[in-house]
Amino acid sequence: MSDALTNYRSVWERKPVLRAVYNDIFDRIAKRTVPGTTLEIGGGIGNLKDRIDDLVSSDIQFAPWLDLVADAQKLPFADGALSNIVMLDVLHHIEFPALLFREASRVLRAGGRIIMAEPGITLGSGPFYRLLHHEPVQMDADPLLEGAPDRNRDPYDSNQAIPTLLATSHRGLFHAKFPDLQIVETQWFSFVAYPFSGGFKPWSLMTEPMARAMLWFEKHAEGALGRHFGFRLLTVVEKRNRPSAEKRSRASADASRSDVG
Repeated sequence: MSDALTNYRSVWERKPVLRAVYNDIFDRIAKRTVPGTTLEIGGGIGNLKDRIDDLVSSDIQFAPWLDLVADAQKLPFADGALSNIVMLDVLHHIEFPALLFREASRVLRAGGRIIMAEPGITLGSGPFYRLLHHEPVQMDADPLLEGAPDRNRDPYDSNQAIPTLLATSHRGLFHAKFPDLQIVETQWFSFVAYPFSGGFKPWSLMTEPMARAMLWFEKHAEGALGRHFGFRLLTVVEKRNRPSAEKRSRASADASRSDVG
């Protein structure tokens, strides 16, 4: 088990303001799942198990509270075995996101979902992420880049811009590359509560009651302000229920007869 996970778990247990902020994110993820088995990628300290039934929690590194050690770019599941794949702060760490989405398309059943909560790069959050956060923001990157994963790569390497690029400038390319997958929702949220909480740092600029009050205000303001000032981006991708070749042929023949008539 990595020292980082041990440290994160320790901070989580002694920092109620952090739990308040992240429990809001957990709830957003959980309410968008569909019935059936859910795979959590990047399970980290294992908190989503309290929110989602029938959850398999995985990570690329071992921890005793996880169910599975696996690489998101090569998932050990049969075709159509899963109803949901959920991730919190994971996509921007994946070396080749295209490999993840190809695997997700394979293991999800029709109507299944990928639900991701990630950093969102906006007018308001950009300066914070670029100047005050330790992870890079490279807006010129290709979020659909493919290649052979490096087994020696540090799992904490990242580019915080990947989720935003995928949901905005590369959205059409994503749909063209993965016709079975459709981005059905993007939600920009979280303004002050997240950065002022200090995240998994030992400090915080607000108390738990202050954070709860701020979260209440942010939920009411995110519809108008989220896209411009949000620090977080929730993306929901759904696997389409595509008809079989036989059904498509039959539908095409029916359409032709209708045109003739």
